[in-house]
Amino acid sequence: MLNEKSSPMQDYYLVSRAAHVIERSGLAMAGAMCGTFVAAQLAKAGIAPFDSVGFAATMVLVGMIGFYLGIDIPRHPRVARRRPRVEPVELLSAAGTFLAAMAALISVGDIVLDEAPQHVWELVVGVWWLVGVMLQISAGLIARLRFAQKAAA
Repeated sequence: MLNEKSSPMQDYYLVSRAAHVIERSGLAMAGAMCGTFVAAQLAKAGIAPFDSVGFAATMVLVGMIGFYLGIDIPRHPRVARRRPRVEPVELLSAAGTFLAAMAALISVGDIVLDEAPQHVWELVVGVWWLVGVMLQISAGLIARLRFAQKAAA
């Protein structure tokens, strides 16, 4: 039976949760777009291993996972501290987001301006992308594991 008397707090949590899922989905789509641009630039360079549908699909998938997990880091439950502490996980996430977004921006610029491929530069951008999304994924997983451990304790 449907409960017709839902409390304002239940409504708030439902709307908040829905907004969070929509936000995470949007970030995953942004990561997919960034992965697409970097894959397109690497494919344009004509390097055989990077010129395949499987590689492009992997770049899109890794971008989605990285941006979904790494940008929204769950916070520790508030603990009274005498002085604030820098969270290494937040730094990992920020550095990863910066590197991945910078690689995507450079890729889009090269594609739009139709720059001649320079194999070394494309590889550098690809490495920035890979390191960036790996930092995001690592930060997201570490933060979620910590949060789960704190919640279980």
